[in-house]
Amino acid sequence: MTKKLLLTGGRVLDPASRTDAHLEVLIEDGFIRGLYAPGTLGTENMNDALVRDVSGCIIAPGLIDMHVHLREPGGEANETILTGMKAAAAGGFTTICPMPNSPVTADSPEIIQMIRKRSQAIGLTEVLPIAAISKGLAGKEMNDLAALMDSGAVAFSDDGMPVTNSHFMIQALEVCRGLDALLIDHCEDPELKGDGLMHEGAVSAKLGLKGISAVSEAVPIARNLLLAQATGGRTHIAHLSTKEGVALLEFARQQGIRATAEATPHHLRLTDEALAGYSTLARVSPPLRSPEHGEALRWAVKSGLITCIATDHAPWSLQAKAQEFTKAPNGISGLETALAVAWDTLVVHDDMAPLDLIARLTTGPAAALGLDRGRLVPGGVADITVINPILKKTVDPRDFYSKGQNTPFGGMTLQGWPVMTIHRGTIVMEDGKVLVPKEEEK
Repeated sequence: MTKKLLLTGGRVLDPASRTDAHLEVLIEDGFIRGLYAPGTLGTENMNDALVRDVSGCIIAPGLIDMHVHLREPGGEANETILTGMKAAAAGGFTTICPMPNSPVTADSPEIIQMIRKRSQAIGLTEVLPIAAISKGLAGKEMNDLAALMDSGAVAFSDDGMPVTNSHFMIQALEVCRGLDALLIDHCEDPELKGDGLMHEGAVSAKLGLKGISAVSEAVPIARNLLLAQATGGRTHIAHLSTKEGVALLEFARQQGIRATAEATPHHLRLTDEALAGYSTLARVSPPLRSPEHGEALRWAVKSGLITCIATDHAPWSLQAKAQEFTKAPNGISGLETALAVAWDTLVVHDDMAPLDLIARLTTGPAAALGLDRGRLVPGGVADITVINPILKKTVDPRDFYSKGQNTPFGGMTLQGWPVMTIHRGTIVMEDGKVLVPKEEEK
């Protein structure tokens, strides 16, 4: 850890305090010592400081991704905790929350503790696991949620497997309410989805593929919101993808229901047209939708109805994605492109205020999870992301730190990239290069 680090010349954007000003940020022993007007910080005791001039860049709180898949334990061929953390650092994320549906389900305190200890030993980012609601994600027997929280879990989800039993969902919401914990659901009705492969619409008809209707997402969203209202529990809609879901969330907000939601960069940017030619790189769950759904999502993110942007980072080997469309797994490797996709889509092309976009990647997920993160405050942990808002780069998945090179954004030029990631006062990424601890290079 660098003892002292000074960032100069940058524009501080802190959504928590609504700060938008050119300030110098002094970091000492892993914490933010203070934010100072340019030229007011004395030179005394600064001889030993590492100085970085970030003129033209934005100094933001460290980004938080509340929905990633690290595959470990059990799926190390597609990703490991180490490679996932490298990808996070490269993408400007200082905190990531892995979902429990790795091949070995994170449904015991021992697995949660293993993930925490392994990630802490690496130290590139903070890894805060989300634990399974039910044993084996089967939706039948509830785990000891209190014990999982005590072991380090920050929320609960059976992600990848929707909770279809309404009685079980009521019980889970009630337990989570007692723990003041967030329950995250993959909102999808398996019966309505059937054996659909992509969004149901003109493109699916043209390709001759069975479609997945928007109502297959809307029905469980409506149920969860009503059950959250009945129990007083907090519910979160993972990877919301439909205009119907947006309308239901707006209704919930009006009714005072304790509900939040996230949207992914790929659902904000792409439509089902990306599957033309049967591209497996664009096959994802929930599926990419038709344009009107993307428009609704962008409105909801810009207006603050959707408070979180999360990647749903789902790395797969290119061999897995090279299978025929009906057999290829769902998922996009998203950590390293998330900020650029969101910035280019919403700020550059849709006039979203940069401060508001940063909020969806910091204070939004922090509030949903109840984390004391995502803000720049004297005395706070020095988790910081430096963004160059005019930097343009062309996505080349061969440069990814993630094992998953499965992205539909390959070859796309995007504007607005992270150029420095600082975790607990230490620069862990600079100019796109992740600074891996020596012991992890072996």
